[in-house]
Amino acid sequence: MAILPTSRTLKPLSALIKVEIRAKNRILCYLYGLGAMCTPYVYLVCENPSAIIECRSHISNQKSLIDMAGHSKWANIKRQKARVDAVKGKVFARISREIIVAARSGVPDPAGNFQLRTAIEKAKAADIPNENIERAIAKGAGLAGGSSELEAIRYEGYGVGGVAILIEALTDNRNRTAADLREAFSKNGGNLGETGCVGWMFDHKGVCTVRGPIDEEKLFEASLEAEAESYDLISIDEDTEGAEVFTSVPNLEKLADVLKQTGFAVLQSETRWIPSNTVEIDTPEKARSFLKLMDALEDLDDVQSVTANFEMTDELMSSIMI
Repeated sequence: MAILPTSRTLKPLSALIKVEIRAKNRILCYLYGLGAMCTPYVYLVCENPSAIIECRSHISNQKSLIDMAGHSKWANIKRQKARVDAVKGKVFARISREIIVAARSGVPDPAGNFQLRTAIEKAKAADIPNENIERAIAKGAGLAGGSSELEAIRYEGYGVGGVAILIEALTDNRNRTAADLREAFSKNGGNLGETGCVGWMFDHKGVCTVRGPIDEEKLFEASLEAEAESYDLISIDEDTEGAEVFTSVPNLEKLADVLKQTGFAVLQSETRWIPSNTVEIDTPEKARSFLKLMDALEDLDDVQSVTANFEMTDELMSSIMI
């Protein structure tokens, strides 16, 4: 019998670090962060829900950093920014490219194509209209006008302090993408490296995110049945608990199916790069420079995901937030 390690990370707001986000002498919202030894999830608490976009925008302008390990840190910042990004069209474009590639690499039917099925689920979670989804599937299958020749490429490089960075891109022009990445790195204190220069520092894993409430005994049994490697209890948002279940990439479809059959609500199935070691960012200057680089990489049209192996202390996080 395999024993799956778990970390309990559901904590009341009173146990978290609280930071006020201010603009023009008024409080926009409060940001709550977990300690360095906990799974890195952040609560954004706003008195007026209609002000949530303003709050996120102000936090971004302040180049705020959240105390968490790099592989989850940037993924969670992206969750925090997802609604704003969707308004800008960034999420729509990126997920549409995923659908095109998935439809091209297999049958254009989600019932027989797990990669396409998960891309469509992600699109629906981001409120992408059905006609956009159907158009992307048709384009990937070669049934619509326009080129569908998107190529998946992984780039690697270094940020400030030697932090390792992995970038996954979908592009129809690899020369353009490489040039854009090289410029983003060079302008923000980093270096675009050769293939393999940092990839060995990361493990590629499949991850299923499920929404609660979570019966941990039931989750444990389902994880064993699906041959998962580990799971973490998390908070999806302030009022919703959940869990992340990790497995090998080839086993991701089986894990998702078993979790659904067991009665869990699978929010997302994805692959993720998990660092085997981390580099600490220990000064405000390095932190600001690094976040600027990550933002620059994320803003490139061809970039699908960015992962880095960094972490920082609660004290540094607080100093950046001020």
